[in-house]
Amino acid sequence: MQPKHLTVRRDGAVARVTMARPEVRNAFNASLIGELHEAFELLGGEGDVRAIVLAGEGKAFCGGADVNWMQASLELSLEENLEDARALSRMLRAIDQVPKPVIGRIQGAALGGGTGLAAVCDIVVASDDAFFGFTEVKLGIVPATISPFAIAKIGLSQMRALAFTGERFSAHHARTIGLVHEVVAENELDDAIERIVKGILSASPTGIAVAKELFPRVAHASYDETLELTAKSIAEQRTSSEGQEGLRAFLEKRRPAWME
Repeated sequence: MQPKHLTVRRDGAVARVTMARPEVRNAFNASLIGELHEAFELLGGEGDVRAIVLAGEGKAFCGGADVNWMQASLELSLEENLEDARALSRMLRAIDQVPKPVIGRIQGAALGGGTGLAAVCDIVVASDDAFFGFTEVKLGIVPATISPFAIAKIGLSQMRALAFTGERFSAHHARTIGLVHEVVAENELDDAIERIVKGILSASPTGIAVAKELFPRVAHASYDETLELTAKSIAEQRTSSEGQEGLRAFLEKRRPAWME
C-alpha cells in the first residue's frame, strides 16, 4: 500500500525515507508510526539497499506527537493506551534493528519522539539550528518508549538530567552527549549526508550488518562472554565470501566487488 504520510525513494543502493507531514512538523500519529514500521521492515529485507536516510519534510524533522493524536488518547482505556505505546516501540525497534546503516538528517525541531528517532539512527547529522528535547514531562507524561534507545545512545546520567527538566537543547549540546555525530549549516546537510553515504557504500554490506547486530550484544555481554562472541563473529566474517573478497582486494590493490 502506498504510504500517505511518508515517501520512500530509491536512489541506487540508497533508500530515502522522508516523513511528509510538514504542516504539523512531521508529528507522530498512528498512521505515520505504522508506515515507518512497515517501510523499515521492507527495506531491511531488500538486499540491494545498503543505506537508509531518514528525514523530515519542511522546517522540522519531527515535532513529537500530533496534538489530535494526543487528544484522542484521553479517551483511550489502559489497554488501548498499552497497544498504542507498543506500536510506537515496535516502530522504533524496526529502525534500530534494520540490518542497514540508518542516517538521520535533522533540521529544526526533533522533540519527544523526534529525539527518540534520532536515538535509533546509527549516524546523525543535524543542522546548527536543530533542537532536541525529552519534553514529555512538560505534558505530564514520560519518555518511556524512547528511553531504551536514548539511554543506550547518551547514557543514564544525561537521560536523567534532560528528561527530568524537559528542557530543549541545541544540536551542539546533542553532539557533546553523543546523540548527534555532526553539526553543519542547514545548506550543508545534504553534502554531509552524501559524504557519509559514500563511505558506507565503500564498506562491506555484510560486514556492516554483522557489526550492527554484534555491537548491542557486546554492550550487554559480560567481559568473559565477549571473548567467544567476538572471536566467532570475526572468524565467520573472515571465512565469508565478502570477508575473503575484501582481504583479497586489499592484498591485490584493487577495489572489492561490492564497490563495482
